[in-house]
Amino acid sequence: MVTPAGTLALLHTSPVHVPVFDALRDRHHPGLVLRHLVHEELLVRAREAGPGAVAGPVAAVLAGAVADGADAVLCTCSTLGGVAEDTAASLGVPVLRVDRPMAAEAARYGHVLVVAALRSTLEPTLALLAEESGPHPRSVTTVVVEGAWERFEAGDREGYLDAVAAAVDRAPVTEDGVVVLAQASMADAAERTSTPMTVLSSPRPGLAAAAEAVSGGLTPRERPAGAGRSVGPP
Repeated sequence: MVTPAGTLALLHTSPVHVPVFDALRDRHHPGLVLRHLVHEELLVRAREAGPGAVAGPVAAVLAGAVADGADAVLCTCSTLGGVAEDTAASLGVPVLRVDRPMAAEAARYGHVLVVAALRSTLEPTLALLAEESGPHPRSVTTVVVEGAWERFEAGDREGYLDAVAAAVDRAPVTEDGVVVLAQASMADAAERTSTPMTVLSSPRPGLAAAAEAVSGGLTPRERPAGAGRSVGPP
């Protein structure tokens, strides 16, 4: 698919996301201009004091991106996604969270297993799943992969992905079940799992939704709850 020319600003809390989204753009949206904004300190503060504590700084970063010409903004951090979305009304451009299309797809299943490497990711992810499920709540269980984030922070990407994949494979298989990899950094772990359940990750569908917003389509939040799009590995 060729995306009409436009500029998308991406708010990251780790530089590892930059090449991931550049590669997805090159493959699926070659006309799209990406501007990467990396602010690791925002996640550090959000983990210490909650996402609301960084609402002001997030708004300031995104306002700067819009002032610099961004046609839409995509937040790739699941912990900060809700805070970022809340700035849309004041910014005047679409502001999306990378995990919303994934959550919309997960809401089609009867049971959802949320796998995260950070405990701070669970609350915003569960709230998003509840929002996308609408009046038909899903059965949800959660797993925090202990020690995985320490490997990520130490630069041990292979160990991080292996730990996430192992946690997925240890989880009980449920009928009509789906696995949600709650953080964008986990995406490549999907290819390392052996579970028979569908494993969803956020980068590819999240970028697709943002590219659509840049070209003038509806943002995921403007669609009816539960109206997800197909989600596959990045």
